Amino acid sequence: MTIRLPITVRYAETDAMGVVHHASYVPWLEAARVEWLGQVGLPYVDVERRGLAFAVIELGLTYRNPARFGDIVEVETWLVEVGSRVLRYQYRLWRGEVLLCEGFTRHLCQEFSGKALRIPTDLLGVLEANLQRV
Repeated sequence: MTIRLPITVRYAETDAMGVVHHASYVPWLEAARVEWLGQVGLPYVDVERRGLAFAVIELGLTYRNPARFGDIVEVETWLVEVGSRVLRYQYRLWRGEVLLCEGFTRHLCQEFSGKALRIPTDLLGVLEANLQRV
């Protein structure tokens, strides 16, 4: 399943050149992942109540075009990999039909203490059912 989450660029997210600062994209990816999980029936707050977290262990972004204050950016998100402990999401960020950025994040299922865990079977089933093979 793929979702698109609209985000309005805030002034604080821009840099001295008037474009969105590269670090501002990271929280947008997180917001889209959390929305994606909610839409597939795994609200992240429920995942955390179980004592689990999907920690970011790798992130990559390629910037194509700048976004600016006031733009409405859509973060397109989908899950492309599910392992026993690891997830991988892909992203594209759009302003209308203009591709702004694309990238990925990898996540490790773990306890809050940082100990790696296997993804519980019930969560794994939901994730696999919503996996989008590219």
